[in-house]
Amino acid sequence: MGKTIAIANQKGGVGKTTTAVNLAASLAMTEHKTLLIDVDPQANATAYMGFDPDGMTGPTLYEALEGQVDLRDTVLATDIPTLKLVPSHINLIGLEVELLERKGRESALRKVIEPLRQEYEFIILDCAPSLGLLTINALTAADTVIVPVQPEYFALEGLGKLLGTIKLVQNTVNANLGIEGFLFTIYDSRLKSHNQVIDEVRQQFEGKVFKTIISRHALFAEAPSYRKPAILHAPDTDAAGCYMNLAVELVNNNQDQN
Repeated sequence: MGKTIAIANQKGGVGKTTTAVNLAASLAMTEHKTLLIDVDPQANATAYMGFDPDGMTGPTLYEALEGQVDLRDTVLATDIPTLKLVPSHINLIGLEVELLERKGRESALRKVIEPLRQEYEFIILDCAPSLGLLTINALTAADTVIVPVQPEYFALEGLGKLLGTIKLVQNTVNANLGIEGFLFTIYDSRLKSHNQVIDEVRQQFEGKVFKTIISRHALFAEAPSYRKPAILHAPDTDAAGCYMNLAVELVNNNQDQN
């Protein structure tokens, strides 16, 4: 059965979607069947992968969560044969309100994902930059969560809220939810403060911080405009290499746990 990993942080601008897309692509390039699910109504991961969220003619995650279609019917092929995408749509904003009235509202996403877990080695969930019901659904559906963190003190202030939400999910609807790791993104080695924050977090969350660090790179700002993950847009760059390193580290960590 595949492993489902949520990429979550309620703070925007920390490289969450960049991480979800490029990690999923790198896992796929290492011959692991991977499904990327865009759980953000902004549909940035969908656009990043080359699809127009406003011009979608087929069903999306919204229709699957509404019960109109099977999630399998929303899956799209990508330029990487081992990587598939479940696209998002702005309608998910309305669905979040609708879910408030639904029994078992926290488990809606888990129910539609469950039949596909046997088909993929990794399922990556790109969460919205909030702690709303869609993110709660993603944490309920996930086995573990990766938390992208920009190594700045203000970025750390919101970690307490996210960790509180994770604890709430563990105590109520998903007792087995674990933290896959904290991932430092948008890192600038020239800044002393960045290195200080990294040292502090590694001490506080010993064993739960990825060794791989995602450096600040202009390519990550450019890649979405090319509608391709870095591994396809510029495979020989450091930007592509750091997410490939993350994928290898993730796979190795999970092999060690088995």
